[in-house]
Amino acid sequence: MIVSKQLPKALRNIRCLGTKIEMPHVPVMVNEVVAFLEPQKHEIIVDMTFGSGGHSRRILHEQPTVKILAVDRDPLAQSYAKQLAEEFPDRVTPLLGKFSDLPQLLAEEGFGRNSIDSFLFDYGCSSMQFDLPDRGFSLNKNGPLDMRMDGNRDPGIPTAADVLANASEEDLGKIIKYYGEEKQAKKVARAIVESRYLFKRLTTTEELTDLIHTVLSEELANKRRSSTARIFQALRIFVNNELNEINYGLVLAHHYLKLGGRLVTITFHSLEDTIVKRHLLGNLIENCANPLPLKFSSHNFNLEVDDVNQILSSNWKPLHQHVIVPSYDELEANSRCRSAKLRAAVKVK
Repeated sequence: MIVSKQLPKALRNIRCLGTKIEMPHVPVMVNEVVAFLEPQKHEIIVDMTFGSGGHSRRILHEQPTVKILAVDRDPLAQSYAKQLAEEFPDRVTPLLGKFSDLPQLLAEEGFGRNSIDSFLFDYGCSSMQFDLPDRGFSLNKNGPLDMRMDGNRDPGIPTAADVLANASEEDLGKIIKYYGEEKQAKKVARAIVESRYLFKRLTTTEELTDLIHTVLSEELANKRRSSTARIFQALRIFVNNELNEINYGLVLAHHYLKLGGRLVTITFHSLEDTIVKRHLLGNLIENCANPLPLKFSSHNFNLEVDDVNQILSSNWKPLHQHVIVPSYDELEANSRCRSAKLRAAVKVK
């Protein structure tokens, strides 16, 4: 891995610009994002994870004729997009929806295949979601176990509390193990089900945190905290169907990008990064990231040379040799970016 101070010379020409509206979220690796997007005159850039608009604002300042399609599934984020649209008239189009809603959203704006110049994905939760207790994302602030990125926009989406109240012990164990990569998944899942029937259903972040700490009482305090964070991550991913959305979002980005269009992604844990990396390497099975690191697992499956070359080739050309991580200065200023990884590529076919 390399840090951002080793990036191309283009970074040295990027200006630090102030903002007119105080934003609740500090954009991660914003200099690197702009450097790899290289926004040109009159380009159309889709910010698929608008949040509070930190990245989009910087892009708009860098190139005065660029237009942003600001996509986010969170109604609160759309309110920030509307503010930015008022500040930059005719240059920002707020769009409310998930990655999988993109075909409908773009069709309504008159965009079709091969019509977009660049895509930006900044995965995970934004700081404004973590900092609002009533959203239920943070293990440090007591609030209802909600965790829906869509908020109340779709009442049919179950909350994290609904999942804990209704999922079987086996399913809870799988959710925590695969989405949280937590070794104590079975033990925690059993405790959640026992609490449901012997004591009460878990409805707040504090109740869930206390239960996890009780179950893992023999662990060191720092290990308990890490396990709690992973379990919260697992529930959030499950509630929001995040990994499937990420996979489909990358398929859609390739569909709508022009040839030579640019893709920039920022991930915050290995599950996200693995999906992105395998898409960029072409390690896919029917448009889904291969669950195995290798493309082939059977020696009995024979292909012609041309077929093999077609499968091994990727639709993307990476713009850097190694994954990009935040600079030391940025880590000191914003500890929440410590696990961020940036990948950038150009669509080549």
